[in-house]
This record gives sequence, structure tokens and C-alpha cells, in this order.
Amino acid sequence: MDLPYPQSNLSLGVSSHASTSHRVRMADDSISLQLDSSLRDPMHHVPPVPLQLLEPHTENHREENGNLGVESDEDDDTAVEEFRILGHSMCLKRRRDSESSSSSSNCKRVSVEPDVETRRAAVRSWGNQPLQVADPDIYAIMEKEKQRQYKGIELIASENFVCRAVIEALGSHLTNKYSEGMPGARYYGGNQYIDEIEMLCCERALAAFHLDPESWGVNVQPYSCTSANFAVYTGLLLPGDRIMGLDTPSGGNTSHGYYTPSGKKVSGASIFFESLPYKVNPQTGYVDFDKLEERALDFRPKILICGGSSYPREWDYARFRLIADKCGAILMCDMAQISGLIAAKECANPFDFCDVVTSTTHKSLRGPRGGIIFYRKGMKPRRRGSQGHESDQYDFEDKINFAVFPSLQGGPHNNHIAALAIALKQVATPEYKAYMQLVKRNAQALASALLRRNCRLVTGGTDNHLLLWDLRPLGLTGKYYEKICEACHITLNKVFVFDDNGAITPGGVRIGTPAMTSRGCLEADFETMAEFLFRAAQIASMLQREHGKMQAVLKHLENNKDIMELCARVESFATQFAMPGFDN
Repeated sequence: MDLPYPQSNLSLGVSSHASTSHRVRMADDSISLQLDSSLRDPMHHVPPVPLQLLEPHTENHREENGNLGVESDEDDDTAVEEFRILGHSMCLKRRRDSESSSSSSNCKRVSVEPDVETRRAAVRSWGNQPLQVADPDIYAIMEKEKQRQYKGIELIASENFVCRAVIEALGSHLTNKYSEGMPGARYYGGNQYIDEIEMLCCERALAAFHLDPESWGVNVQPYSCTSANFAVYTGLLLPGDRIMGLDTPSGGNTSHGYYTPSGKKVSGASIFFESLPYKVNPQTGYVDFDKLEERALDFRPKILICGGSSYPREWDYARFRLIADKCGAILMCDMAQISGLIAAKECANPFDFCDVVTSTTHKSLRGPRGGIIFYRKGMKPRRRGSQGHESDQYDFEDKINFAVFPSLQGGPHNNHIAALAIALKQVATPEYKAYMQLVKRNAQALASALLRRNCRLVTGGTDNHLLLWDLRPLGLTGKYYEKICEACHITLNKVFVFDDNGAITPGGVRIGTPAMTSRGCLEADFETMAEFLFRAAQIASMLQREHGKMQAVLKHLENNKDIMELCARVESFATQFAMPGFDN
């Protein structure tokens, strides 16, 4: 009961045994009195709660209701509690209205709400769990992939292994920050340090490729080289404008605008722009410049692209420049495969002749996965046959930067940009130059070893880090041989050979040396790898004779004695070499 006192805010309270408050319990035959001195607003009238005193429950009545102090099923709107006054058992009956129910509910919520330290501990527990604890399923799969990399031979020309510092940057707190826009012109606050990282990355990119900041600019935000290429098209062309690049079956990249033989458009470049490819000479495997020039003068592309995914020889950038000037095209180089060699000055330099240069940031560059765009700045040089004025300025910078953001991308991946800055710092060192020289020597050693085994290589060898093995003389397809090698823990990839008639059955495989060179392999080690590759080809031919079609062959790989033997040899060989960034 609450009995308001007319001249103060004190009240007399009666405490029942059903109460769960912190009040001190008294003996059964005593009265519990409490003075509530809480200040109340005199202007706010709190109506008293109506109470009703009842006769004590009999034992039979208690048994019928099941428990003391529990509402009867006959009266769902009331709550009954038992207490004692002066030794007499009494019952308190109170109407359960919406206000009191709400108040009771709120009290319950407050009572179970964790305190501040508990909430903070919960945040720390959620935020600081290691991967193995937070998601053991993903952790287990990642560990299997880690072992696959360590125990296998990686010969995919577009793959490489990054260092521990790059891995740390990629898995850092920089992934938390949203940074739409360019340094100094972001759409969000709190980017002062992100700006520092991106500007440092741009400085290092120009330094790595020996470029004058007055003549060249760079954008390091693209998510991949395909994204970088499309940003160049978007910034410098209108939809439907013409581009011209190396045909994919000749070693080009699909992002240069490729159609399948059936006419299907397979990339954004071919969907939004009109493309016409040039090809290699089917007898030599080299770019056929005479036909290229003839087609370019007829087609009149707005952008002429040099560079490709599977071309083992040097690019004649001077000849491309002459053709671009004749047809009035911007000359763009996609150096994704050979950017590391270019930075180390171990192959011809496209920056001497091209207007725009794009690249991935992994592959031979040995950085994180992403893209990069270099573009000319300042005054245009006078070209032979050019009708422009000497005062003409390049206008690529604003157009390309705007195409990257906001036209095609959102916020850049700051962790990638920091990791790229780390890799570019390494690229500018003498140690990196020595690494790229070894990559080339290893590729030549591998090519020589395969040629001694009467294997057919497109163009007869290589000038860079990759070579193309034409498997058709062995009666094999690239897709089939790739599967056999994968079963033996050797990874490489199928490719078209220049006179293939379609995308269904590529006739060869592409083999590259950067990844295993990063693990410390030398020329003699690639001689051993050539032996493994040739043995895999022998096994593939034997299985094909025994089982026919590839689907039938694949069913017999797991327990094949020859496969298991070669797999063991490969694993024993590969585990001799440390993995960069791994604790092994």
C-alpha cells in the first residue's frame, strides 16, 4: 500500500514476500516498513494503485490454483500476492492494467540489460576473435589453399606470390575507411592519412617506371586492369566508338574487345564499343604489322591497343606509333603481363611511344591484385602527319580520373593502395631488377628444356617471362592437359593458339616463370620442372588412348599409379622452396 502523506513526499510501503527487490527480508510475523524519500514533481499527480485485502487462501484453494500468489484462470485481469500483517496471512489483489503492465515490463528489461563493462567486453570479444575461432569453416578451406600453394608448382604466367608486408597491408585497418574521390577532394571526412598513402603510392608508381611527373600522371584506384582499360575507353571515347586490339586467339585480352566466332560479345569493351582485332602471322606467331596497318587505315579506330595476355615476344612500339599517327588514333598499351620487366628495364619501354599505359598490379609486378592507369600530361609533341598545333595540351587527366570515379567505381580499396605502395617501393630497388633478370633467364631455360624434348613452342621461344606450348602435335588440347597437370599439383592455363578455330578447344597452354622465381627457383630447377611437364604430357597421351574422351579420363585420375607417382615427385620438389609471407 502507498499512503500519501499530505505534507511531504514520504510514503509508507508494505513489502510482500513475492517482491524481488533489494529490501531486507523480515520474519514472517513482522511488518516491513520503508520510507520512500524519492523527490517527486508536485505538479505531477501519481494516482494511487487500488489495492484490495482478501481473506487468506485455504490450503485447498492453494492446491486448486497450483502456486501461491499466481492469478486464477477465472480472473486474467488481476494479480494476487500473499503477505502477512501482525501474524495474519493476507492477500493483495491488484488490477493488471496496461500502465502497470508496461511499467513491469520496463523494469524487467532494465534488470536483464547488461552493464557497461559487459557490453564493452562483448564488443571486444566480437571484434578480436582470430579467424580460426570466428569462422573455422573458412579457416579450414584457407589452410587447404595455403598447402596447395606450398606443395605445388605454380606456372600460371599471370600469378605471383606477394611478400609478408603486402599481405599485412591487405589485411589491415585501412579496409575500414571509405574514401570516394581523389586526394584532397574526398566525399567523406577523415581522409587525411588515406590521402598521404595514395599520394605516396602515385609518387612511387611514377618513380618505379622512371617517369617525369610533369609529363605523366597516374591513377592507382582501379580494381583490376580490365577496370582500368574500361575507364580509359569511358573517359576518352563515346559509346560506339572504335577500338582495335590483338585478337584473343592470337594472344590478346578479352578486355580489348573480343567476339567469339559465333558473334557473341564477351566483354564490356565489345558490348559498348565497336572493335576490330588484328592478328599474328599464322606461320611465325609474330604480329603481322602489314595487315595491321591495312586494317587500321580502313577501320580508323579511336584507340589502337598494343599488349596482350599471351604474347612471348617483344612489342614494336615504334611501329605501333607510326600506324596510330596515320589513322589518327590514341595509342594505348596494356602492359599487364610485362610491367615488371618494363620497370626493371628488361624489355622495350612503351612509355617512349604511347599516350596511355595500363597494367595490373600483380603478375610480374609482384604486388596486390588491382589496376593502374598512366596517362600523358602537358603539351603534345608534334607527330608526323598531325594537324594539331604545338600549343595543344593533353586532356587525359580529368577525363580518365572522372571515368574511374564517379563514372565506374565507388570508393577505392585503401588497403590495396597501401599494399601497392609497398610493392612499388620494392620495384625501384636493385634487388627487384636482379629478380626480373632471373625471371627471364628461367623462362629461357624452361623453353630450351622443352625444345630439347621436341615440344613445339609458339614463335620458337620467348623474350619475356612466358612461353606458349602448342600441344596439337601431341594430339592433346590445352583444357585436357591443364586437368592432368592439376591432378599432379602443377598449375598452368589453357590458351588459344593463333590458328585455333574457336574457344571450345584451345590448342595449347601458357607457362610463366615469375611465381616459382619468387620462391627462389633457378635455371636448373626449371629444367626439373620441364621434365615434370613432359612426363605429364606422356601420361595424358596414355590415358587418352586408354579411355578416350576427357570425361572418361577424369574418372580415372584419382587412383592412377602414374599420376600419384608424379604428384609425389612434384610435392617433394616444391616443398624445398619457401613461400614468401608464409610461416613454413
